[in-house]
Amino acid sequence: MKVMKFGGTSVGTPQRMKEVTKLVTASGQPVLVVFSAMSGTTNSLVEISDYLYKKNPEGANEVINKLEQKYMRHVEELYSTDEWKENTRNFLLGVFNYLRSFTKELFTSFEEKSIVAQGEIMSTNMIQNYMQELGINSCLLSALDFMRTDKNAEPDSSYIREKLNTILKDKEGAQVYITQGFICRNAYGEIDNLQRGGSDYTASLIGAAINADEIQIWTDIDGMHNNDPRVVDKTEPVHQLHFEEAAELAYFGAKILHPTCVQPAKFAGIPVRLLNTMDPEAEGTTISNKTEFGKIKAVAAKDNITAIKIKSSRMLLATGFLRKVFEIFESYQTAIDMVCTSEVGVSMSIDNNSHLNEIVNELKKYGTVTVDNDMCIICVVGDLDWSNVGFETLATEAMKNIPVRMISYGGSNYNISFLIKESDKKRALQSLSDTLFNKK
Repeated sequence: MKVMKFGGTSVGTPQRMKEVTKLVTASGQPVLVVFSAMSGTTNSLVEISDYLYKKNPEGANEVINKLEQKYMRHVEELYSTDEWKENTRNFLLGVFNYLRSFTKELFTSFEEKSIVAQGEIMSTNMIQNYMQELGINSCLLSALDFMRTDKNAEPDSSYIREKLNTILKDKEGAQVYITQGFICRNAYGEIDNLQRGGSDYTASLIGAAINADEIQIWTDIDGMHNNDPRVVDKTEPVHQLHFEEAAELAYFGAKILHPTCVQPAKFAGIPVRLLNTMDPEAEGTTISNKTEFGKIKAVAAKDNITAIKIKSSRMLLATGFLRKVFEIFESYQTAIDMVCTSEVGVSMSIDNNSHLNEIVNELKKYGTVTVDNDMCIICVVGDLDWSNVGFETLATEAMKNIPVRMISYGGSNYNISFLIKESDKKRALQSLSDTLFNKK
């Protein structure tokens, strides 16, 4: 069985829902489909929660009414029979009355999660009803019945596998199984959500739990590109990536995928395909444990980086110096992206400035501290093992006219990183594309 996931834009209108239905039934084979909330819905639900926190029920009701009107218009466009229009209207009316009930009661953080969860619940019920109207043998599975996190807020993989496979066995025979992305229950049974990767994470966890043949992530982009198409000319989709390459690109700025959301698929050895709902015939990007040896795949950029340099003559041969430095960052829960060391100093980059002043004050106990703001990490990804002679030369050749603050190479077989000023980002990305991909 394949797992297919569709994001908010893919189900953002009744017409898109109709097109997605054709996609999931085209093969005639059983599929398990994960749906996000319709685009814009989650933002509205968060806004409702915000008004409730601020004890403004009138503001919350205004947003609820506006969202209800939008959904009722969708009902008229999506269904062709009075029976299914009425069924869906009644279901949606129950959801919006549920949302209104919070304007009359004391509001808690757990109720916020319940409110936000209604987006996925509405989209999946609407699509289920549409498929039923068409006579498709579909079955709606509530993610709240099998998707659970443990006491550390991490997915409870054993529970998910056991519960989901039991449910599928009980519901055996359907052509399309539908469920919600993003939402789950926590270890205490309360409605919660998967923080990292959202619906993509759900699809990956489900794929691993049922040992799927393939996990398909459908978005409005035809896969990961070899550079940022918003900044650089002549980018192309990358057709094959190793899981490690995809994780590097996602971490360093490729927004199409969260860096942790495909980990369950990686460990289970299940390929993940990134496909385009607007162009279903496009090849997209396949992510797997296979490596294309000796090939540079793509470039990504991560903005809003701060570089911190600490210089100290006491560092020379001083055991424990780096440990003390790293413990300062750890104490403020600030992750380090890049590290470069010398005999008398160490430079690091971070992407979280919330405790920058405190960190700098602590570091001054050990040496002279310099801070550079408005920096950017450029990441070159591929099979960059040190035995592949010349790849680092190609990358540095492309950067020859760009001032480089730091270079990181060797920490991974898949990544060369350059720390530069944000103002030089566009020039750097274009130069890398011209040198690595566009030369004939």
